[in-house]
Amino acid sequence: MKRALALLVTTVFTASTTLSASVVAEEQAMMVAAGEQIFEKCTACHSKDSSKNAFGPSLIGVVGRKAGSMPRYAYSDALKQSNIVWTEANLRKWVAGNDLYVPGTRMRHVEIKDKAEQDYLIAFLGSLGQ
Repeated sequence: MKRALALLVTTVFTASTTLSASVVAEEQAMMVAAGEQIFEKCTACHSKDSSKNAFGPSLIGVVGRKAGSMPRYAYSDALKQSNIVWTEANLRKWVAGNDLYVPGTRMRHVEIKDKAEQDYLIAFLGSLGQ
């Protein structure tokens, strides 16, 4: 009886953990998809192709990269000297008001104040490095 109960508990726990991981993966995929829609505004200047810079640099692999370090792109001195690494927190500050975060940047003013939209965009940018 104890063995059957232990097996039942293990089975329920395993199913619950698997379901939980599936829900998290589905939620992340939905956030990335929503972020891709928001990113469409950014494609006027930024490429999703790592071999191409457009008016702005490619954002492939931007999460974790040092600001102003993408090859073949002429960054402003302000951004090159900022010593920023594009973490989630720094990306959030940038999209909330890039010209306030790094005065003197050449990038036109961006302002996404909605935290959910920031979450979606950052999730999408994170997916570009994978």
